[in-house]
Amino acid sequence: MTSTDLGSAEWERSKISNQDINMLKRMGFSKKENALQFPKEESYPKPPINYRVSFVDHLIRGLSPPIHEFLRGLLFVYGLQLHHLTPNSLLHISIFITLCECFLGVQPNWALWKRIFCIRRNSHHNVAYNIGGVVICVRSEVDYFHVKFPDSVQGWRKKWLYIHEESSNPAEENIAPFDGEAKIFRRRSWDAEATKRRNWRQGADDSHSRATEHRGKELSGIEITAYFLRTRVQPLQARKNPFWKYTGEEDADRLSKDLPLKDFEKLIRKISSLNKKDLIPTSCRVAPFSNTNPLPEGHPVLSSLPPLPEGGDVEERAVVDDDNQSTTRPATEIAGRTHQEYEVDGPVGDELLDALTLSEIHGDEARDGLENAEAGLLKLFPYFFPKKETPATFVELAKTFNGPEDLGLKLRQEGLKIGVEGTIALTANSQQDVDWSKVGNIGEMETKRWQSLIRAAKPSARPILSFLGVKPAPAPSASKPEVK
Repeated sequence: MTSTDLGSAEWERSKISNQDINMLKRMGFSKKENALQFPKEESYPKPPINYRVSFVDHLIRGLSPPIHEFLRGLLFVYGLQLHHLTPNSLLHISIFITLCECFLGVQPNWALWKRIFCIRRNSHHNVAYNIGGVVICVRSEVDYFHVKFPDSVQGWRKKWLYIHEESSNPAEENIAPFDGEAKIFRRRSWDAEATKRRNWRQGADDSHSRATEHRGKELSGIEITAYFLRTRVQPLQARKNPFWKYTGEEDADRLSKDLPLKDFEKLIRKISSLNKKDLIPTSCRVAPFSNTNPLPEGHPVLSSLPPLPEGGDVEERAVVDDDNQSTTRPATEIAGRTHQEYEVDGPVGDELLDALTLSEIHGDEARDGLENAEAGLLKLFPYFFPKKETPATFVELAKTFNGPEDLGLKLRQEGLKIGVEGTIALTANSQQDVDWSKVGNIGEMETKRWQSLIRAAKPSARPILSFLGVKPAPAPSASKPEVK
């Protein structure tokens, strides 16, 4: 079924939080002056000269300029821009490069990559995305590490920013200039293996056998991810040295010092499906190659990079179909109703099985939502219904809050009652003479007058509230109380 291509209409104003900015600073992205620029009010990216468009969720998964030749060639051969790749797809590439350099002791091998991975168009409910328009998938017949990706990366498309273009070679651009309207075309390279050259094929076979052997020793995708995050080296950056020459804290390619343990564990859980109960690996069950664990004598260092732009066009880039073919997710009624964006990790290509996987994802999301809603309502229940017994089921609990009575107004008036009684008690304790009949006559008072009096009262209210052990709300209402 043909899908509608959103094109440039998918972009909207960037919504990067202060928490995101602080995280990027701790990870070392602001170490160089003007390395990052954050959008202001523009709803469509307009990168300054020498800047490119990236995303927070790309950077925290191993991306940093100047980008690695392997990624640059991959984008060229697949006919893609950076914004066409989903965060999970970027992490696939980071893990692969780390696997090759740290555990196989070779440069990232294009023939091995094509043996393991293919890419598919990313669409949802008959709409083809441009941002995150393709996903990288493990071939169904290949035995590879199970990578615990999150089922979805919520809101990542809205967190775009500008990164300073750096090139390891001044004669060429490292990252292709941003083109938000660049269409995605399915190419021969999406499915075909890299080459039929005997030496490359043999190298891919040998490397895949060793990768499978490591998997047999229980090296996991999470361990590989945790390792490159601990080293503070970005796998997708063009570096001075490969991972197998990593020297530790003084390594020239480190982006920052070690992350605090709390930040490290939070980051791992953010980019994976691990929850708070799951343990974060602190080491690898297969020792990575490094300066202290060097490659053995005579170790073959294979080289098989993808074709690069400066080498001219290649046959692999030939367009074989239009950009609306081969979607990764079936359009479902559930997806349309929830308006959530999910990515099936490694779709099998069977419509029924992929639909069941997607239904399971939505079911998990619905269950989590109900559990959070129940927890929130249970906390509120005793304040709204102090004389009632807590309902035994969530349905009964929800019905209690969904009655004809305006519970917000009721709680506000109850709070006003307590406040008035407390004010009278405090005044009586101070032994001041007050005509309470005049104090309560506010019917003719204008709202502006009320608001000015509230503002004037704040300096006196704070020490009293502090004495009573009450923390003032950051933005208390200055509207007049409802009077019946």
